[in-house]
Amino acid sequence: MKFKNVLLIVAISSGSALASVWGYSKFTDKKVVAIQSESKLPANYAGFTDGSVATAGTNIDFTQAANASVQAVVHIKTKIAAQKVSNDLPRRNRGTIDDWFDDLFNFGPQIIPEQRASGSGVLISDDGYIVTNNHVVSDQNGGVAGEINVTLHNKKTYKARLIGKDPSTDLAVLKIDGTGLPYLVYGNSDELKLGQWVLAIGYPLTLETTVTAGIISAKGRSIGINSRQSQTPVESFIQTDAAVNQGNSGGALVSTDGKLVGINSAILAPSGTYAGYSFAIPVNLAKKIVNDIVEFGDVQRGYLGIQYAGDLSEEQMKQLGVKDGEGVYVSAVPSDGGAYAAGIKKGDIITKVNNNRVSSGLEMSAQIAGFRPNDKVQISYLRGGKEYNTTVTLRSKISNIDLASAGDIIGAELANLDSKKADEYDVAGGVVVKKIKEGGKLSETKMDEGFVITSVNGKSIKSIEELSRILNSALGTVKLEGFYPGFRGSYTYPLDLTN
Repeated sequence: MKFKNVLLIVAISSGSALASVWGYSKFTDKKVVAIQSESKLPANYAGFTDGSVATAGTNIDFTQAANASVQAVVHIKTKIAAQKVSNDLPRRNRGTIDDWFDDLFNFGPQIIPEQRASGSGVLISDDGYIVTNNHVVSDQNGGVAGEINVTLHNKKTYKARLIGKDPSTDLAVLKIDGTGLPYLVYGNSDELKLGQWVLAIGYPLTLETTVTAGIISAKGRSIGINSRQSQTPVESFIQTDAAVNQGNSGGALVSTDGKLVGINSAILAPSGTYAGYSFAIPVNLAKKIVNDIVEFGDVQRGYLGIQYAGDLSEEQMKQLGVKDGEGVYVSAVPSDGGAYAAGIKKGDIITKVNNNRVSSGLEMSAQIAGFRPNDKVQISYLRGGKEYNTTVTLRSKISNIDLASAGDIIGAELANLDSKKADEYDVAGGVVVKKIKEGGKLSETKMDEGFVITSVNGKSIKSIEELSRILNSALGTVKLEGFYPGFRGSYTYPLDLTN
């Protein structure tokens, strides 16, 4: 093919392409629109900055914070003495063969061998005060390990003594005898921001001092873990993605300027090991608890003076006119409490504590936990769809709520299960339904007299008082669970408490 022919083909192809583009633009009559201008941001840009733009490749140096902090994070090792436990099975689960073997071989109490555990802690003063988790020094039975040893980063070891503990927040304070010890300075956990870099420092998996880094993933998290060791749990965790494992508990969460911003406490670990997120107690809450324990030997906790409903179902929220996450529904207000004096009533929905929004009882409790008795707290609440504000003076104890009797609520004559009968039935306790009253709520169920109530909505009850307390704060339909003496199996009866 000649060169002139090649040029002719190229010219014809180029002309056809240009003609097609021109014809399409004329036919559609559309203009090309730029999605974003390269020169400046549009006026309606969803701005995530305050005008200052981070330079690409900006380095954050963790070395100074890490090197300073590891000196003040300690390794805690505990010993729990061997314990004698009975190997007797409950009588109803035994047979003549069991009794014969026991008599023949004289099987007696069994021995749980000495147990050892380890965790982390943080020096917070130069004379040896240490903050750690309550579960690090616990004997797993509500008490404290018989022996607590502390090893510093420089390998020097001390005997530690317990100053005080608070299972509600999972915090404990230890003391070792020393002077001039390295310690961490408190930061301000309220100022932490999502995405901010932090370091987790501790002694995981029996390793020596270990530093990991991550960012603040969330604030004010509640995961229900403290209810395992306390009836009044307080949770408002800092969530991070810094790697934390067993042994990190009680260690430090540190900002990049080397200040203590949290006490590492828990992980969500389906497999038992780190699964991506860890949780730390905010240092502002820890500081208050530690100061109370050191000064008074116990936590000085202020009480709002209300009883609140737990998590509401969609049906209950609809009945009450409550939106999901809107606030905390007040189910009872004792007349001798601070909330009553401030004008809060049953049916109100608490939305804010000191201008901090709350959507659950745990969040509200965490906000109140930072205050002492006689402190004044600003409370915002909804009533009839309108928001009100009031000031509540916290009291020094939980007010006595005038509870309606459980028997009056459900329409029945009730009695506490006899302790000997409880042992015979192998239960911790319960409430016997002696007589069901006509026209009462219980008469609307298929329950028969003689039924023993052992739990409500999965919460164990041992007495009429406990049953009354749960029913007074319950809303909508509840599930009464229990058994009939002499019959196998458990039974569940739904009970509608509406109105």
